[in-house]
Amino acid sequence: MEFTEAYKQAGPCAFSPNSRFLAVAVDYRLVIRDVLTFKVVQLFSCLDKITYIEWALDSEYILCGLYRRPMIQAWSLAQPEWTCKIDEGSAGISYARWSPDSRHILTTSDFQLRLTVWSLLNTACVHVQGPKHGSKGVSFTKDGKFAAICTRRDCKDYVNLLPCHSWEIMGVFAVDTLDLADIQWSPDDSAIVIWDSPLEYKVLIYSPDGRCLSKYQAYECGLGVKSVSWSPCSQFLAVGSYDQMIRVLNHLTWKVFAEFTHLSTVRGPCGAAIFKEVDEPLQLDMSELSLSDDFVQRSADGVSETHIQVRYDVMEVPITLPSQKPPADKPNPKQGIGLMSWSSDSQYICTRNDNMPTVLWIWEVHHLELAAILIQKDPIRAAVWDPKYPRLLLCTGSTHLYMWTPSGAYCINVPFPQFSVIDLKWNLDGSCLLLKDKEFFCCAALPMLQESSDYSSDD
Repeated sequence: MEFTEAYKQAGPCAFSPNSRFLAVAVDYRLVIRDVLTFKVVQLFSCLDKITYIEWALDSEYILCGLYRRPMIQAWSLAQPEWTCKIDEGSAGISYARWSPDSRHILTTSDFQLRLTVWSLLNTACVHVQGPKHGSKGVSFTKDGKFAAICTRRDCKDYVNLLPCHSWEIMGVFAVDTLDLADIQWSPDDSAIVIWDSPLEYKVLIYSPDGRCLSKYQAYECGLGVKSVSWSPCSQFLAVGSYDQMIRVLNHLTWKVFAEFTHLSTVRGPCGAAIFKEVDEPLQLDMSELSLSDDFVQRSADGVSETHIQVRYDVMEVPITLPSQKPPADKPNPKQGIGLMSWSSDSQYICTRNDNMPTVLWIWEVHHLELAAILIQKDPIRAAVWDPKYPRLLLCTGSTHLYMWTPSGAYCINVPFPQFSVIDLKWNLDGSCLLLKDKEFFCCAALPMLQESSDYSSDD
């Protein structure tokens, strides 16, 4: 694995959709770097500290959210002198996003008063009153032709369908939710999934014309859905719940065909490989060295440093996994499936049960079995799949990077002292992985999956 040098950052970082550029926020400056050379190709100065950035799908434009103002600024890579500023005045801006055509910006005002569609081609704008959420509740079809926007009025949730060329509401239908949490189009644009707030376990599948195809409720009288994710192939819908289970629905009958339970004790028979991160102190044998008395005295007076390396040990079942019991008297308990992500080939799904924050589970969906368990020393911050291969990278806020493939698991040292990896992002073509520290970032290039067997825990 090859690493670039470390560069300064002070905010969000994002790869462009065409995989050619990397945008980095450094306070009020937006730095655009070339992904191949990491040279600065553009530098834009905003009016305040950048708290959010998002590329347009054509990679020509990029918007910056200055939510302390609140204000949006947009820039063009092709025309550096061009700029756009959106200010909603007293209404404020809580969130902004691009439309799929890269020529409209959607902003949500504070307190969800309205959602506004701003055109970059002319001065026209369209308002949708009463959006349900600020950053959630909006989903676009993969072909970019339609948008589904959730609204609420008269204590009832609705879905508004709009074509992205005219932004005129073409259809509205009510949904059977108490307090709609979010909405997602399926990757093949054939269905829409909607789920209720954690207080009511309810998952609803709708057709684009508003017909309810299925209504799923696993249980009552308990905290419900925590995470929902479509498989890239659109054939599976995974639902993670507060009861520490994942239920996978199929796209033909919308019935559950797999249930994956996250138990604190794993017993046999179990075909999964269980990897546990352990310390491996590096001991230096200095008995054969001839040292002066002065050097020995200075060494004794100072504090000796121990270099720590880590590796994975393969564990046997039965094994008890580290877990914690959330307090019953506090809201939003750290329990249930808080992290869930599909591999690009829809064969694997990784999960983190939030009351076992140091444990990552990897499930093999086609065979309906547990493939691997990774037990880390520290809570898992992020886990991201390679866009091309069934290869998973994760970080825990330590100075190491961790990788899993079907052939095994590996610990990788980041070659910078005190570089604590707190977030990971892949370039869309899989050519580059961004590692983010609190103040710096670097990128890494990974070999093709066939070569992954060459790794060892000491790499």
